[in-house]
Amino acid sequence: MALATIGNSEFDRDTAVVRRAPGVYDAHLAAGWTIAQAVNGGYLLALVGRALGDALPHPDPFSVTAHYLTASVPGPAVIRTEVVRTGRTMSTGTATLVQFAEDGTEIERLRVLAAYGDLDVLPDDVRTSAKPPAIPPREHCPGPDSAPGGRASVPGGTSFAERIALRLDPATAGWAVGAPSGKGEIRGWFGLADGREPDPLSLLLTVDALPPTAFELGLSGWVPTVELTAHVRRRPAPGPLRVALTTRNLSGGFLEEDAEVWDSADHLVAQARQLARVRLTG
Repeated sequence: MALATIGNSEFDRDTAVVRRAPGVYDAHLAAGWTIAQAVNGGYLLALVGRALGDALPHPDPFSVTAHYLTASVPGPAVIRTEVVRTGRTMSTGTATLVQFAEDGTEIERLRVLAAYGDLDVLPDDVRTSAKPPAIPPREHCPGPDSAPGGRASVPGGTSFAERIALRLDPATAGWAVGAPSGKGEIRGWFGLADGREPDPLSLLLTVDALPPTAFELGLSGWVPTVELTAHVRRRPAPGPLRVALTTRNLSGGFLEEDAEVWDSADHLVAQARQLARVRLTG
C-alpha cells in the first residue's frame, strides 16, 4: 500500500479551503476528526492555518493563538481572514471560523491571531537546554488497539484515533488500563495513519492530538481547550514525531498543558501551551 504524500492525504483533503472572496474561505469540518462529538482543536487550528497561509504573503505558521469560543461540529464552516500587517520577514493576520444554526444564526467557533514567516530562511544557530523526551522504541509502546476493548475504549471514540498513528510511552499510559500514574505527563510517538510525512501545517494538529494529561492525573471526561498557542520552530524531518505533554498545575477546574514536538533528527520543531477546562469526576 502506497503511503500518502503531502498534498494528497486525508489530512490535506479534510483541511482544504475554497476561497469564496478575498479573505473569505468555505470549508467543511470532517466528521473523522471528532472527539466525543466535538471537532478536535488541533485539526481546527490546522484548517484555519491553511486559510491564513493562503491569505498572508508568507508561507509558514510561526505563532498561532486560538481562542475556542464554542464547540465545533462536523459540517460546513466559513473562515474569514484579515491581514493585519505585512513585513519583509513576517506577516500577521487574524481569522474567525463560524458555523450556522438551523435557523441561519451565525455561531463563532474560533478566533485566531497568527504570525507567519518562512522557515527555510531562518538561521541555523541553535542554543538550547531542551532535550528530546526519553520514550521507548515504537515497537515497545502500545497503540489504541492495545487498550482493553480496542480503539472503541479510548476516550472520545474511534473516529480521531483511526486517523492518527499514536503509540504511547507505557510509563504515561496507565490511564488506559485503569491505573493512572497521578503525574501530569503524556508522551508518545505520533504520525498520521496514512503515512503522510509531517510539515509545518500538520504540526498544528500534532500539538493537540494526544490524550489529555488529565487522564494520567486520574480524571475522566471531556477536557475542552479554552486557548491554545502553538509555535512552529522549524520544518520537521521525515519520520515519526515524539510528543511530550506536561501539566504542573490544576486549579479551579482548569489546567495548563505544555507540549513539545521533536522530529526524527532530534530537532525541537514545535511547542505549545493551552489552557483547558476539566470535569472533576475522578
